[in-house]
Amino acid sequence: MSFLSVIYQEILYKPLFNGLVFLYNNLPGHDFGVAIIVLTILIRLLFYPLFQKSMKAQKEMAELQPKIKEVQTKYKNDKEKQARALMELYKEHKVNPMGGCLPLIIQIPILFAFFQVLRTGLDPARLNGLYGFIKNPGIINSMFLGAVNLANPNVILAFLTGITQFIQAKMMSPKNPIAASGKSDFATAMSKQMTYVMPVFIFLIALKFPAGLALYWTVLNIFGITQQYFLQKPKASLNKDVE
Repeated sequence: MSFLSVIYQEILYKPLFNGLVFLYNNLPGHDFGVAIIVLTILIRLLFYPLFQKSMKAQKEMAELQPKIKEVQTKYKNDKEKQARALMELYKEHKVNPMGGCLPLIIQIPILFAFFQVLRTGLDPARLNGLYGFIKNPGIINSMFLGAVNLANPNVILAFLTGITQFIQAKMMSPKNPIAASGKSDFATAMSKQMTYVMPVFIFLIALKFPAGLALYWTVLNIFGITQQYFLQKPKASLNKDVE
């Protein structure tokens, strides 16, 4: 086994797997879906400062878009000067253009590990790999609220994943995107893709995978929507007071 595989197993897969079984064992009702929801919230709380910083960076970038457009228009024929001017603009306003990417980079391996837990962790033979202090439940019932089998794809949870992804992307997109000469630039096009195309893509992906993964992603989205709402609320309240 390679060094990266060992790191993946010890830092991601095993803690997620053991954490999920621990919650399943100890939460009232022994509901697998409730265990996934609680574990998802714990993961999100663990990375809360990082996500908060990322959302703040995305908000600052959105507010800076008019000035970015001015620089792009002014130096449209000189990419080198444009790049330098943009860097000066970011430095002046203390904005990191890549600040919003780190949480996504972190989420991808966690999502993959969670998928592996759902795909193989329900096998009773795998339960032998639990930490010594976690009780082996023997068999894990993958039903959620007695109605949804989280080991199989579920169209309702897949839809909820897509719609919550859309709501979150819509909240994070610039309110008044500016385009030069009536044409969308690269940033505007990417913003539209993240807002409209990505939720559809995620919905289609969720249709193919165990519903537990869709539940995990939906809870992450709801947490993100709530976090984004409170991040934007102070500004809205301030504007209202000024009026």
